[in-house]
Amino acid sequence: MERPVRFEHTRFLGDKRTQLVYDLDQWTDESVIDDIMTAETGLSFGPDTLAEARNRGYTLAAPGMTRRHRKPRA
Repeated sequence: MERPVRFEHTRFLGDKRTQLVYDLDQWTDESVIDDIMTAETGLSFGPDTLAEARNRGYTLAAPGMTRRHRKPRA
């Protein structure tokens, strides 16, 4: 999958609405990433690691995994 333009140098992309993080090297469903980019709720992590994403309360997304969309606080 091709990485989004704003996040071309990051591997992990978080969705502020669901608190899920997507591994762009492994993720294949482009519609989910397109939805994040359209809603402008994407978040990158520094350093760009899964441990940092989990440290901020995000969970690694799996295919078929859903959560309720909430309004992002920031």
